[in-house]
Amino acid sequence: MERVVVTGIGLVTPNGIGTDATWRSLIAGESAAAPITLFDADERYPSRFACEVKGYDPSEHMEKKKVKEVTRFITFAMGATKMALADASLELSDEERDTTGVFIGAGLGGLENLEKFTLILDQKGPSKVSPYLIPSIIANMAAGQVSIAFDLRGPSYAHTSACSSSAHALGEAYRWIQEGRASVMIAGGAEATISPIGIAGFSAMFALSRRNDEPTRASRPWDRGRDGFVCGEGAGTLVLESLTRAKKRGARILAEVVGFGASSDAHHITKPSPDGIGAQRAMKTALADAKLAPDQIDYINAHGTSTPAGDIEEARAVIGCFGSHALDKKLWLSSTKSMMGHLLGAAGAVEAIACVQTIETGWVPPTINLEDQDPECPLDFVANHARERRIRRALSNSFGFGGTNASIVLAAFEG
Repeated sequence: MERVVVTGIGLVTPNGIGTDATWRSLIAGESAAAPITLFDADERYPSRFACEVKGYDPSEHMEKKKVKEVTRFITFAMGATKMALADASLELSDEERDTTGVFIGAGLGGLENLEKFTLILDQKGPSKVSPYLIPSIIANMAAGQVSIAFDLRGPSYAHTSACSSSAHALGEAYRWIQEGRASVMIAGGAEATISPIGIAGFSAMFALSRRNDEPTRASRPWDRGRDGFVCGEGAGTLVLESLTRAKKRGARILAEVVGFGASSDAHHITKPSPDGIGAQRAMKTALADAKLAPDQIDYINAHGTSTPAGDIEEARAVIGCFGSHALDKKLWLSSTKSMMGHLLGAAGAVEAIACVQTIETGWVPPTINLEDQDPECPLDFVANHARERRIRRALSNSFGFGGTNASIVLAAFEG
């Protein structure tokens, strides 16, 4: 089995354009939550704030004429991928392009165009519907547009598994290289659902925080005052290579992917299974795949959405999987969603990159707004301020509606 390493990363997030800008913001404990500007979120909306990507010019990452043909999530994927490829200094032979694949997860795809042209259809008729409507909204078109733009001719498809989408994409890309089917894979996730229908839909489920008067304090995982997640948007892309290829070309190796686990709660469409049994299975499977004992994990970038039930069940799942290692607070956890909101289908890839950065820099990002920790969650969540620690192995959790779970284990590269 081939070993799989990360040689490039790229981010477009509410906390910054690019990995460095995002990471500085996260380590500083800055919230990106603010009143919605992408549409008029008036008093009819129970939740009127989100974590939007600001200052992003898609024309810097793709042809201007293409920007008009696609939706926001695709432009984010293009930017994150272009940055990741540059970060990896990746050059491919023509033969390698035939096997280099692109797996980019998305939960909802181009939701804003679906909404926009549904209204146009109703108001102006079918002749006014754009021929680019369908190609702009389908979830696989982030991967498709990236494949076309960078001439990557291997497998190209989207993993759509709600908030686990890009974690599954990363895990699948890892398997392709591990099993020798490719030596390079581009894996990531992209999402952009801050639209009237998106915010209204999540609000109707009572999934979103309603702290409209204090957005920056709204996402508060494991705090007793939590009342739901904050919607975010953005993209993250990782360049994965076989260790053989990476060493041959003298690549800078950022981290190694060493384990992947996935499971289903088989319980409920939105509620996690009691005691996080499904999440436990994903974590235990990832540890077994990595051939690691629970006490060998230093840090978990938790799913940590700031929902009343989800946070408790994830804490119980971690305790069930890690036992005294977690309860004695030797294992650190944090939720970057407390700062950038929930990026839904993009969350897994973005948070895996956060794990890579933690391994690279020795800094663990905080869980902000954790002021009154829920006694049912008795773990070390790196409350409010970043901390320094040598992180040798980190785990990233992603759980989604439908009871889908995915866990990725990343490690510092050692020979």
